[in-house]
Amino acid sequence: MNKTYCPSLTEYKRRLSREVKIGDLPMGGLNPIRVQSMTTVDTMDTLGSVEQTLRMVEAGCEYVRITAPSVKEAQNLLEIKKELRKRGCNVPLIADIHFTPNAAELAARIVEKVRVNPGNYADKKKFDFIEYTDVTYQDEVNRIRERFRPLVQICKQYGTAMRIGTNHGSLSDRILSRYGDTPLGMVESALEFLRLCEEENYYDVVLSMKASNTQVMVQAYRLLVQKLDEEGLQPYPLHLGVTEAGEAEDGRIKSAVGIGTLLEDGLGDTVRVSLTEAPEAEAPVAKALIDRYTTRAAETKPITPVTEVPIDPFQYHRRITREVLNMGGQNVPRVMVDVSRLSSVEYADLRAVGHLYSAFLDKFQMNDLGADYLYSGQRPVPFMLPNGLKEVVDYAAWLDAGQRSDHYPVLTQAEYAATGIRHSELNFVFQNLDSLTPATLAQLRDDATAVIILYTDNAHAMPEIRRAFFELLNHGITNPVIINRQYPALTPEQTQLYAATDVGGLLLDGLGDGVVLSTELLPERSKEEWLQTLDQLNQLSFGILQAARTRMSKTEYISCPSCGRTLFDLQETTAMIRKRTDHLKGVKIGIMGCIVNGPGEMADADYGYVGVGKGKIALYRGQEVIKKSVPEEQAVDQLIDLMREDGRWVEKELVEEPVVG
Repeated sequence: MNKTYCPSLTEYKRRLSREVKIGDLPMGGLNPIRVQSMTTVDTMDTLGSVEQTLRMVEAGCEYVRITAPSVKEAQNLLEIKKELRKRGCNVPLIADIHFTPNAAELAARIVEKVRVNPGNYADKKKFDFIEYTDVTYQDEVNRIRERFRPLVQICKQYGTAMRIGTNHGSLSDRILSRYGDTPLGMVESALEFLRLCEEENYYDVVLSMKASNTQVMVQAYRLLVQKLDEEGLQPYPLHLGVTEAGEAEDGRIKSAVGIGTLLEDGLGDTVRVSLTEAPEAEAPVAKALIDRYTTRAAETKPITPVTEVPIDPFQYHRRITREVLNMGGQNVPRVMVDVSRLSSVEYADLRAVGHLYSAFLDKFQMNDLGADYLYSGQRPVPFMLPNGLKEVVDYAAWLDAGQRSDHYPVLTQAEYAATGIRHSELNFVFQNLDSLTPATLAQLRDDATAVIILYTDNAHAMPEIRRAFFELLNHGITNPVIINRQYPALTPEQTQLYAATDVGGLLLDGLGDGVVLSTELLPERSKEEWLQTLDQLNQLSFGILQAARTRMSKTEYISCPSCGRTLFDLQETTAMIRKRTDHLKGVKIGIMGCIVNGPGEMADADYGYVGVGKGKIALYRGQEVIKKSVPEEQAVDQLIDLMREDGRWVEKELVEEPVVG
């Protein structure tokens, strides 16, 4: 099986794609990675669309996408474009088309690029699994090709670029019937359209493979690159995005896990971060992700090249490990928080790591983001920790404190290489790629108590840690591994994006049994500031595990960014639903502004809340519509009733974990 999907797994090299001209701003080839976003104003509101576009360009947007759900909106793109040009704004415009070939054919004569979704461009999407024979399948393909051909010819004639943008959630019944709800189905859906473009000698094409599930999204882009190479097709540029990432911190983390993982391997020519926020908030996040790679090649230390790839990059398989205490094996990945920089730790301080102390009850309660391990370094915590929280100390401190059984030592490479006293159940040991010598590997293989804390100081961090994992896999080493990253003083948002990329990219490949974001590179600060930092790092660790879909610890909201099709205020509605439901653990709720990506993009969600008309909401259980036209003011109550029927609802005041002491 060919596992090649990028220029190098160890050296930072951008995939050299075909250059595509979009107006006066080309993308792909040797051009910088571009930033894109989408308007949320009704397309028929010409001035509103113009003003919002100007704000987006000011925020760093290089391409602006506008929805054109019908011919009248497509026609109005001309008025929007005229007004923008009159105001001196030459930003290339992209028409977003679903379901309506006639709108696409009109828009292609007006704007610089059209985006079509092969899952619903003249294809059927009724959630019916029809048995297609080879003949009926090919008949459908031929019908769709003939419906698509005029658009290709118009784009070619007018010099208009096209994005063939597959969405995981809106694959057609035909594709689902043959490939299922899979990355391969997404790729084949796009390739059907792409082959026709090539037949017509039309090559101004950009491709995207979006999903709200980061594992599916990354696998689909990788598989697409591999299939293009395999079929001898052109190396078309890639537009990267995670659909319906959500809002605030969760949306940024989820976007970075998906987009950052691909950027690390040199894939991607434009980026759109989809947040349930104003579109001008999206461009700076996309730019922050992209900017990390502008000097990456010059900053990195060489990494030993990969001769054999021991993982399947197109499917999720968790690395098989032995269980050590509550780590590895079938256990969820664990979170360790580094409190070693605190001069002293008191009961109340553990709130920062999700363990809440009640002085009145003299008891601890753990919330959904309760850390599993506390690294206290040279200063062991001076009181008994609550159940569910274990303490890790430096090896020297463990020896000095009398080798306590409730403390687990962490050893340097030199301490581990020397024979000495060990904890009988669990010993952590720091390793990096260079330290995994034949002698170390042999020692680890025979040590049923060792958990590796894997770190790097290479700027090309994720690939170096991945390379170390490959070393372990190729030598049959099954010790659990905690991924360790540390960052100097950055903005909280940069830390979020960088950690989500570095750690999330490994978790998506099934690598890693825990995470520790350590603090040694951070400058000194007051205790209050340290506690705030620890709270942020703890939440970030859990957020990354959730975004990579490896540990679900809180309610997940799959919510789309607003666009001109949206039938209610998405930000306000998402905030309202979150307020009522954010105590539900591991429940996934899809909040969609309209039916275009609605039920499909919620393929992953347990419940869905979808706008179907002004003031009207459809409620879904999975992909099945349960209530078709609920008045908006009753919809959240009825959503909760639906969860209640399924036994998934818990009243807020009863959700606290049992008190432990």
